[in-house]
Amino acid sequence: MLNWLSQIVALTQLNLQTLWHRKGSSAAALFGIAGVVAVLVGVLSIAKGFEYAMRASGRPDTALVMRAGADSEMMSGLSREDTRVIADTEGIARNDRGALASSELFVILNVPKRSTGTDANVPLRGIESEAFGVRAIEIIEGRAFEWGKNEVIVGVGAAREFLGLELGGTIPVGKETWKVVGIFSANGGLSESEIWTDAGVLQPAYRRGNSFQAVYAKLDSPNSFQGFKDRLTTDPRLNVKVVRQTDYYAEQSTAMTGLITGLGTLIAGLMGIGAVFGALNTMYTAVSSRTREIATLRALGFGSAPVVISVLAEALVLALVGGAAGAALAYFAFDGFRTATINFQSFSQVAFAFDVTPALLLQGILYAALIGLVGGLFPAVRAARLPIASALRES
Repeated sequence: MLNWLSQIVALTQLNLQTLWHRKGSSAAALFGIAGVVAVLVGVLSIAKGFEYAMRASGRPDTALVMRAGADSEMMSGLSREDTRVIADTEGIARNDRGALASSELFVILNVPKRSTGTDANVPLRGIESEAFGVRAIEIIEGRAFEWGKNEVIVGVGAAREFLGLELGGTIPVGKETWKVVGIFSANGGLSESEIWTDAGVLQPAYRRGNSFQAVYAKLDSPNSFQGFKDRLTTDPRLNVKVVRQTDYYAEQSTAMTGLITGLGTLIAGLMGIGAVFGALNTMYTAVSSRTREIATLRALGFGSAPVVISVLAEALVLALVGGAAGAALAYFAFDGFRTATINFQSFSQVAFAFDVTPALLLQGILYAALIGLVGGLFPAVRAARLPIASALRES
């Protein structure tokens, strides 16, 4: 056993020492694998970033109440009387001003993108004062809007991605122009893609009367959710749907993350096939250039298994170096890169940052290792099966 291991070590060292003499083919395989890993990690980081933006928006102690049958706020509708009944329901946290339940209006505003100048759907949310107790946001520039005035505050993601949403900018709402008086952050959550204003001002601007689309309620505790839900769904005065905020945003992200992950995996798979052929070519070239050398070692007593393992080890080293290079490239090129895309559930733009996580980097490197092993397997078997006598006669 010791002799077998020493043969593997000796052959692997010899193979690695000769890599420089095959630098052209080795570099081609290495860069091919690096490209595959960079694309895989880069595309999947889009899905991770989008998922994080949605996940960071939800809190387990917050419930979202919409009209029964509605899949999103856009499809919902609640009267003022409905929202009052909801706010009076047991299970909602309260402060000295009353229940922490924010009745909100959700509309879409067309705003041009900075990158292309084309119009995109940006959420314009009308809120009540309780929203600041239900949601965790922080004004980082300017000030909060004044109630009853045509003023808005804008999420930092929206301000970065869309024209006219910077501090001091203006946006057209109906026949009037509203001023941006503040920029807020929300820990990277979905709210950073929105524009907020006073619901009482937004309702007449969009001729919504005294109606809303959803109520966000902060509960006494996460454990209060089921009781709160049961009370509302069994109340004969209401026809509502109650979901945890975390579950709602998780469901909202499903379509987009599934699409991106599927496309990314498909693209990486197709590129991976090309990289496998590149690795095959590299390792076949390596075996062919060392036919007599391998035969001589076999004649000296080196076994077939150490030859196979040494060739696989060489392919694996090339793949891991390429995978690490591709992972590093993806991290420095994509991590934190900010963009915006449409959320298919709400048909509105979501601003988010690419998120290259350690798990994605590891996934990319493992994929590179798989490419290397598959690409090195057949050349390794060929090297082990070379007839010693005929191989020694090759020039």
